[in-house]
Amino acid sequence: MISVESLSKKYGGLNVLDLQELSIPKGEIFGLIGNNGAGKTTFFSLLLDLIESTSGTVLINEINVQKSEAWKPFTSAFIDESYLIGYLTVEEYYHFIGALRGMTKEEVDAFVVPFEPFFNSEVLNQKKYLRDFSKGNQKKAGIIGALIGHPELVILDEPFANLDPTTQIRLKNILKEEAKKHGTTFLISSHDLTHVTEVCERIVLLEKGVILKDIKTTASTLKELENYFSN
Repeated sequence: MISVESLSKKYGGLNVLDLQELSIPKGEIFGLIGNNGAGKTTFFSLLLDLIESTSGTVLINEINVQKSEAWKPFTSAFIDESYLIGYLTVEEYYHFIGALRGMTKEEVDAFVVPFEPFFNSEVLNQKKYLRDFSKGNQKKAGIIGALIGHPELVILDEPFANLDPTTQIRLKNILKEEAKKHGTTFLISSHDLTHVTEVCERIVLLEKGVILKDIKTTASTLKELENYFSN
């Protein structure tokens, strides 16, 4: 699904990312962790072709993201509230996304129905603009918006932040179900070690732009990571 080779990014001579090799197969729920400044946001920005790499390549389904836009129809992301269109209602925003993915308004409306428990009666049919929602409800709207049409690849930055415990649990179930039923590949960045070890099958630890650990998640992974960050 994703193949990274000799990928680097420098700012003012400072190397903020240096990934020699990384492969992420289709259908994997992949976690990316690290302290602030580790390079997580830079990596996501390179994957989405938001910035230009200093060197190296990113391939999504063998498509070079910097040379073709053919990866965009099956790739989705929610990084922060800037991905929303604040002057639209949630329904208008979803219909806009659905139209981009070849769906009718009726199909979009039917798509979001199963996610009503996740919304907790706080998002749909509120008759207000996205910019007027709380950070938590903007996060809910953005995450489900990223799932519309079941894209092959979904990139989420800090998806559990600003969500209450019940919604966090529901989100973990949604991610696992989407991966299982639709083969969705998820890339998830999070500071919360508990959530990321519970939902991700594999976790990569970045430090100063370099991979320090690349581990399959087991019952001992949380303790291993806690020990690393406590030293």
